[in-house]
Amino acid sequence: MSNGLRFGRWRLSSRIAGFSLLLLLLVQLAGFAAIRASIQRNAQAQLSEQLAVGERTWRRLLDQRAAKLTQGGAVLAADYAFREAVGTQDIPTIVSVLDNHGARIDANLTALLGTDLAVRATGDSSDAALLPVLTRLAPQLARQGSAIAAVGDRAYQFVMVPMRAPVLVGWVVMGFVLDASVAADILAVSGVHGTLVLEPANGAPRVLLTSLPPALPAAAVAAGPSEGELLLAGAQYRVHGTVLSDEAGQRLGLRLTGSLERAIEPYRDLQVTLAGLTALGVFLFGLGSAWTARRVTRPLSDLAEASERLGRGDYAASLQHTERADEVGDLAKAFDHMRVNIAAQQTEIRQLAYWDRLTDLPNRVQFRDAVRSAIEAGSGNVAVLMLDLDRFKNVNDALGYASGDALLKGVAARLQEVARSGDMVARLGGDEFALLMPQADAAQAVALAERLAQAFEQPLTVEDQMIDLSAGVGIACWPEHAADADALLSRAEVAMYAAKARTAGAQVYDPATDSSSATNLSLLSELRHALDHQELRLFLQPKIHLASGRAIAAEALVRWQHPQRGLVPPMLFIPFAEQTGFIRRLTLWIFEETARVQPALQRLGVQRISVNLSTRDLLDQELPDKLDALLRRHGALPEAFCLEITESAIMDDPQRAEATLNRLSERGYKLSIDDFGTGYSSLAYLKRLPVDELKIDKSFVMAMEGEAGDAKIVRSTIDLAHNLGLTVVAEGVENAAILEQLRLLHCDEAQGYHMSKPLPVPEFEAWVVKWAAQAPHAAASAAALGS
Repeated sequence: MSNGLRFGRWRLSSRIAGFSLLLLLLVQLAGFAAIRASIQRNAQAQLSEQLAVGERTWRRLLDQRAAKLTQGGAVLAADYAFREAVGTQDIPTIVSVLDNHGARIDANLTALLGTDLAVRATGDSSDAALLPVLTRLAPQLARQGSAIAAVGDRAYQFVMVPMRAPVLVGWVVMGFVLDASVAADILAVSGVHGTLVLEPANGAPRVLLTSLPPALPAAAVAAGPSEGELLLAGAQYRVHGTVLSDEAGQRLGLRLTGSLERAIEPYRDLQVTLAGLTALGVFLFGLGSAWTARRVTRPLSDLAEASERLGRGDYAASLQHTERADEVGDLAKAFDHMRVNIAAQQTEIRQLAYWDRLTDLPNRVQFRDAVRSAIEAGSGNVAVLMLDLDRFKNVNDALGYASGDALLKGVAARLQEVARSGDMVARLGGDEFALLMPQADAAQAVALAERLAQAFEQPLTVEDQMIDLSAGVGIACWPEHAADADALLSRAEVAMYAAKARTAGAQVYDPATDSSSATNLSLLSELRHALDHQELRLFLQPKIHLASGRAIAAEALVRWQHPQRGLVPPMLFIPFAEQTGFIRRLTLWIFEETARVQPALQRLGVQRISVNLSTRDLLDQELPDKLDALLRRHGALPEAFCLEITESAIMDDPQRAEATLNRLSERGYKLSIDDFGTGYSSLAYLKRLPVDELKIDKSFVMAMEGEAGDAKIVRSTIDLAHNLGLTVVAEGVENAAILEQLRLLHCDEAQGYHMSKPLPVPEFEAWVVKWAAQAPHAAASAAALGS
């Protein structure tokens, strides 16, 4: 375990250090990238400035050469012998002077132009190829004094000086080639390479002069852009171009190039230093992070080991690091305080794990273990009695919880008095108790339950208040009813609830009453599936208005179209749904389906639809709101619905049921007492409940034709209802004679198989249309018989 903890500590510390290093590296890389980008921008700006300086240097140098050459031309123009030869038109002398002077200053061309700018004479050593250019440039030279032009594959600089005696008598022109020495001078002064490029109007540009070394292709500079970035021999260069001359369909340009690498080179040492500092910082930060992480995680590892000891139940050893004054120390102190508290709680839990604190009886856990031990012993039958007190909640509500506790103690004492020697009495929780009878069968258990009932016949006195005792007792035996302890307890509980429901005192387990059996559990699952997968069907049974013969109402019923069983009768699942509480969902489903079709039925003359409510529906205080929500969803009105309730549904909790019915009536729903006449207190509730209708039970209606007593009950019920302002519906009309008899008794409506059995909604609508066609004839016949 310690290796795993060390491994876990190392992993956590590594993650902390690694994450910190990663953040530092990201920050350093971001800074390094920013510095590099800044260096790049500064180098480019510096190189651009250097190229601009180079351009100015080129122009200044050319201007200086022009001034120097102009000075040489001025010396020649001022020469007396030369001026005299010009005055006398001594051409041999003029040519000789031009040659001698051109040789002294290394001129490629010396010439004398007349005042009309025509060539009068040239030196013998002058390049004849320059004369056409000279003739073309003469006007420009007369205006500017100097010019640059390309001749062939070379560039020349020309200067022209006027010769006066004292008036203008001619022009002295000298031409000089621009050679590599010029480019070398520019490179030495400005630090940038210069390339003279001739760009003819038609054809590829040509390099006339360049200071670039042979390793760098000058042709690429000539062919590339005149401004921007250029890649030469794998290195990045920046090009800046300017135009020196543009005449005769060709342009002479100057391309200045500077190396970006050389511009950045001064910053290389700074970048290397920065990288070294970054690496050193990362290394030192990593060491610090690892040390800090280990300092944090080591105590956590120790606390993890301590928690493992606590998990194993070892609360003796104190925790380490409680002396620290930081957050880790606070955590260690909290863990140690928890250790002390858990140790104290565990001691108390061990004492209370198997005993009930109120009654000092064994609790559910100990009782279950005892049942299992008795079964495993296999020395004979084992019986379990489980009982739940009646009306215990009323004692708490009326007398308070202290009185309820006192009552539970008294019940525990009586159970111990009744139990046999060797039996175990336990309190399972709340007001539930149990008795374990080893080596006892069902008959012995029933005998003990009878003695228990006799003991409960004597009331208990709690705070001068006499309290009558009674309880529902369930009995289950091993191996007759269950194969293991848990099943035996479950069966005894099922029998107990059955006894409470039947008020039968003691009840031996019967599988038929087990609502939690596998079959019924399966049925509940299938019912949920049926509701979710549209297997339920809405059926309607018509109600006939006896005076007019029209179908004015219907009762909504549910049928289950099972995919394997076919149409399941309601008696096979409605009682189970009521028992499990699933009836609430069924009621809402029926009501919603009815609300969905109600507007269409209203147009057919069916003014009212009856829906049955169960006991659980009436106990739901939110039922009115749920029904209203369904009506709003489908645009139906509450006045179009009659809610049928039975007397038994009201009797389970009269106060809550009455409150629910009053709220429903206030919202416009009609209320009907179903199966009227079968209970014993219906008349009392007729005075209090907002009832609109009585529905005579079919047991009286079906027998009224042959039994005079049943006919009198029906007649009396009709008269009573009319006197109370209620309408009367007779169900169970099986033939025309009963229907006619009800009409003579002035019953309001009738329902039964004589008119129609319950039908699916489409068939019901067709039946209503068909019945409406014959209703006038039926009403006329009834009127004739009545008269």
